[in-house]
Amino acid sequence: MSSAFAVLAEPTRRRILDLLLERPRPVGELVERLGLTQPGTSKHLKVLREAGLVHARQEAQRRVYELRLEPLAEMDAWLAPYRRAWSSRLDALEDHLDRQDDPPGDD
Repeated sequence: MSSAFAVLAEPTRRRILDLLLERPRPVGELVERLGLTQPGTSKHLKVLREAGLVHARQEAQRRVYELRLEPLAEMDAWLAPYRRAWSSRLDALEDHLDRQDDPPGDD
């Protein structure tokens, strides 16, 4: 699990996942959209592939990358208790702010 978090700490890799969320893309298109060199893009794709976050398939003369959702679902499940804790704190803040908006003696 920490491996996937470490991989996603890099903004370019998150951008790649954002692009692949829309649809599978060939490497050349990713290079163009990211504004990186082909070797630089390939290095990020290799890291994402080794973490299991993307899958590559050969189509004629090009490699097409697609997002693998399973590792992200595992991360989401791990984050769920933290999201619930954060949500309850936001609810408490909302209640507090609502009480602040009530004029005195308006019970």
